[in-house]
Amino acid sequence: MKRILIVEDNKDLAFGLQSNLEIEGYGVRCATNGPEGLKLARSWRPDLLILDLMLPQMDGFAVLKNLRSFDADMPVLFLTARGEEVDKVRGLRMGADDYVTKPFGLMELLARVEAIIRRNRRGRSYDHLTDHAPIQFRDIKICQKTRTVFKSGNSVDLAPKEFELLVELVNRQGAVVSRIDLMKSVWGHSSTVVSRTVDTHIGELRRKLEDDSANPSIIITVRKVGYRLDSRSNE
Repeated sequence: MKRILIVEDNKDLAFGLQSNLEIEGYGVRCATNGPEGLKLARSWRPDLLILDLMLPQMDGFAVLKNLRSFDADMPVLFLTARGEEVDKVRGLRMGADDYVTKPFGLMELLARVEAIIRRNRRGRSYDHLTDHAPIQFRDIKICQKTRTVFKSGNSVDLAPKEFELLVELVNRQGAVVSRIDLMKSVWGHSSTVVSRTVDTHIGELRRKLEDDSANPSIIITVRKVGYRLDSRSNE
């Protein structure tokens, strides 16, 4: 049985989520504040952490930062009532796998949970790359064995999903990939679960890898279709 930890101070919402997730066959435990959630995350080791952003004693950002200090891989789904894009971007930068904005539909949340759990059960899609030689293009080097990326010889700190998204684009060898296909390949979502998650991660990759993120020359937007990676030298 896959285990899910809900860290949410709204007890009615937490109870509703717990009930519906248990109906779906998950083992569920709840915490009402950040420190309690961290303690359970460390001792119970859930397969997914559903984490509210606005929590007493320690907000979701602080919880995630502390979590990543002892567990770099535990999947995290943010719940946030805020509409500001900056909060979502900040959460993804810190290593969250996805987010759902309150109020949300139960079916959407269950689909996100199922996709993340399924993704984690399969294991990382790119583990088979660990025996391959590093990928080199332009001034970027991708070391697949260590899952590290360098630009002009300097290490670039990529979140796990950013790394997987980059490798997925590289593997497409310049072909255009739709947002839906990227969601399926990297996040495991079905085509009916579409969000701005891909666009947000693309923006982060551009910020970290492009010389001018406002005028990208590596990760190219193909209007109304998706993205492609241009590995040719720009000299």
